[in-house]
Amino acid sequence: MTTLQTAFADLKPSPKMPALFVGHGNPMNAIEDNAYSRAWATMGASLPVPSAILCVSAHWMTRGTTLVNVSAKPKTIHDFGGFPRELFEQQYPAPGAPGIAEATVDLLQHHHVESSEEWGLDHGAWSVLIKMFPKADIPVFQLSIDMTMAPEKHLALAQDLKALRARGVLIVGSGNIVHNLRALAPGGKPYDWAEAFDDFITQALEARDQGAVANAYALGNLTRLAHPTPDHFFPLIYSFGVADQSDDLTFFNTGFDMGSISMRSFVLS
Repeated sequence: MTTLQTAFADLKPSPKMPALFVGHGNPMNAIEDNAYSRAWATMGASLPVPSAILCVSAHWMTRGTTLVNVSAKPKTIHDFGGFPRELFEQQYPAPGAPGIAEATVDLLQHHHVESSEEWGLDHGAWSVLIKMFPKADIPVFQLSIDMTMAPEKHLALAQDLKALRARGVLIVGSGNIVHNLRALAPGGKPYDWAEAFDDFITQALEARDQGAVANAYALGNLTRLAHPTPDHFFPLIYSFGVADQSDDLTFFNTGFDMGSISMRSFVLS
């Protein structure tokens, strides 16, 4: 069986890297100077320089298999519509991390995980990283979200990814703690249910209760309002699943956008 030592024989041990969850919200944050994008830039400048970045984005969804992108030059994917030309012109030419990515596949061999070159960097990844690490000089690779897996299976996979933190890999989950596009209210106040779900997750994070987060759909209608579909919820499980009880937890971007999008983000270090 592949172990941390064999999978990463060529990757030197490092002090434990932080783990991040970023509420990415509107793709326009990639080109706008606002409170969210400025906080991303500040966070990037405060982090130790990683050997590579693993991003679990809400926008790479697969079915039946978790894929790890092993391409050497991941393309910038503009997976949205109806936005200004300037946004479509953005490129994030970070190199891939094929060696580390392939080793990650080996490390996760008791899960249904395969390597792939079919993806690149979607806007859940690059729209955040373009602010955090604007030089685009740190290797980046993505791991897909298998939408057929139950939340507890995602948590188990995330817990096995924790070993990457000791090899200089920054793990970034990119989604939103509350994400209901059907209920958008531009300029409006947060809905009561949005604040209630955000509060529930915040308390679970502060208590280091990974099970409560993974089982959030047991709350019923509250979670279904916060996440009519779970794509933006699952990255949260990955960021929290790689946590240690000893990690310090710091929140940033704690507000709401358009009433139904929580921008709450956090770093574990």
